[in-house]
Amino acid sequence: MPLRGTAFLAIWHDIETHGELEFNAWHTREHMPERLGVPGFAAGRRFVDWSLERHRYFTLYEARTIDVLGSGAYRARLDAPSEWTRRVQPTFTNFVRGACRTVASSGKGVGGALATIRIDFPEPEGRRAVGTAGDELAAGMLAHHGVTSVHVGVADPDVTRTPTTESALRQLTGDEAFDAVVLVDGIGRREVEEALPAIEAALAPVTEGAVTASAVYDLAYSLTAEEI
Repeated sequence: MPLRGTAFLAIWHDIETHGELEFNAWHTREHMPERLGVPGFAAGRRFVDWSLERHRYFTLYEARTIDVLGSGAYRARLDAPSEWTRRVQPTFTNFVRGACRTVASSGKGVGGALATIRIDFPEPEGRRAVGTAGDELAAGMLAHHGVTSVHVGVADPDVTRTPTTESALRQLTGDEAFDAVVLVDGIGRREVEEALPAIEAALAPVTEGAVTASAVYDLAYSLTAEEI
């Protein structure tokens, strides 16, 4: 289904082995409900692929507008972490985060697996190319068997660049950035993995010269603002 709103927050990371059990409890019971309590946050989904050596976790937060992701209410939350958050955040590693403007989002329903294609362009013109081609790319990807929805976003690094108390807790891992991302929702891992090579080939004219990173994740948890 189309994302709720016109912006989203995309996050990839790992967790130190000793903190993984607590991370999953914290993220499910406290962190995601806390985020969705911020005005303008609409929904959240956490994904995982245990087989990956890097970026095993992916989290997606849907926002009504890009301003939500830089709002005073959100930053106030980031500057007042709970004791549980203070204990968990230092176990994060390989952290990549970006606030994105949604340039295309279409489909129906939510699948059980998600492919993420993260894009880093050598020149800023690449972002504009993704924005221009977003709807056409999404339409083509939806034609693949098992694909339920496609979302294309262009990152706005200025939105999440301001240091916060929470980002300081992750000082050993840092916050890497990216330029654009394509999210491909599907009915299952097998279907998404089978469609991914053709999807990457369709992206090639737009991503020529860019560095891309693809992965397929299984849905672990989802929550909407209406459920908290």
